[in-house]
Amino acid sequence: MKVYQVGGSVRDELLGLPVQDRDWVVVGADPGEMARLGYRPVGADFPVFLHPETHEEYALARTERKTAPGYKGFAFHAAPDVTLEQDLARRDLTINAMARDERGNLVDPHGGEADLRAAILRHVSPAFAEDPVRILRVARFAARFGFAVAPETMQLMHRMVQAGEADALVPERTWQEIARGLMEKSPSRLLAVLRECGALARVLPELDRSFSRPDVPERLAARLEHAAERAYGLAVRFALLVLDLPAREAHVLAARLGAPNECRSLAALAIGERDLAEERVFDAETALTLLERADAFRRPERLARLLEVAECDALAPDADSFRPRRALARALEAARNVDAAAIAREFPDDIPGALRRARLAAIAGLQPPTGH
Repeated sequence: MKVYQVGGSVRDELLGLPVQDRDWVVVGADPGEMARLGYRPVGADFPVFLHPETHEEYALARTERKTAPGYKGFAFHAAPDVTLEQDLARRDLTINAMARDERGNLVDPHGGEADLRAAILRHVSPAFAEDPVRILRVARFAARFGFAVAPETMQLMHRMVQAGEADALVPERTWQEIARGLMEKSPSRLLAVLRECGALARVLPELDRSFSRPDVPERLAARLEHAAERAYGLAVRFALLVLDLPAREAHVLAARLGAPNECRSLAALAIGERDLAEERVFDAETALTLLERADAFRRPERLARLLEVAECDALAPDADSFRPRRALARALEAARNVDAAAIAREFPDDIPGALRRARLAAIAGLQPPTGH
């Protein structure tokens, strides 16, 4: 029985990046031996175990073969006679197909270290084409590291799309990879890679159609990078992703992917308030109506997220000087300072109307005018 550190942790160590989780491959053992050593089985599809003390994942070395379309259509074989080299050969990219033995020696049968130095994403073998999720993963790694996709890998991905493999992707897994890609260092690279290989038209067809408008690709990339530089959250980045779409198309896209409600609602709000980024002066009615639509009195954080979207859409040089943020913050503060209890006592038959009129008056009374 031999144990090897494998995959992403080896890659990240070579890149000098912090390692969050370590994965291990066990060669020369079977499930019974792992259980006798105290490892706890957790794998549903193939033998994976948790270490009794560190709780890190240890998988038996395995091979796989394609049995049906899609990313679930595989049969796995794990046995003591499966070698480390056989296990590494089934992995997606060369940079993920490296291992370290118990003495720390690098095992690199596919040139992953050289591809790391060259900043290249390259598939390990033709078996890459058997799993359509790997298209999404390559795009996500491009967004994370800024690496180029090897020409032969891009060609293979294009052939996979043409063969219909991308059509077998299930929404849950697609959303998982898209969401992770949006949260990477350079999210625009995710879209660029998917579009180049043709997968964007299959997984996000509404977005792909919007790219036919000449101003969309560059502006979308710029605002996503803007959000990444400011470390804005997933809901903001998703809203920026679909901001150029009609509200109905954005809703259909989000529903098909199973995007969380926070992402869906912010996207709908941001599309409806698209002209917010261009506002310079808010009159009291405009300001109050926007605060109401954003539900800012109950959920001020929702207004904050909407303003982050607008700021990125406007490519504002910094958050603090973004005029709509300052204007609406002052308007919200003034409106919230209205004594709702006193108004309820004075106008018991028209509390909502009286409260709104008082809030309008409070906002209108701001000096200098909001927006300046």
